[in-house]
Amino acid sequence: MNARDTHLRSVCKAISWRVIATLTTTLIAYLVTGKWETALFIGGWEALVKIVVYTLHERVWEHIPFGRREPEYYI
Repeated sequence: MNARDTHLRSVCKAISWRVIATLTTTLIAYLVTGKWETALFIGGWEALVKIVVYTLHERVWEHIPFGRREPEYYI
């Protein structure tokens, strides 16, 4: 039997990844600009924009049948 993630675990993983990705973007922005104010501005916008883009990406994939299986019903 394969262990599956709970919804809470999936949400926690998504949040932790978003934090890591945003911190990485902020650090890169600081290294490029040398200004923390600019880096934090870029990091903040990056987080907001990517949440919206990811949500739209997920909604589009809801309409694409590729890779889906019909549910198997057991009696």
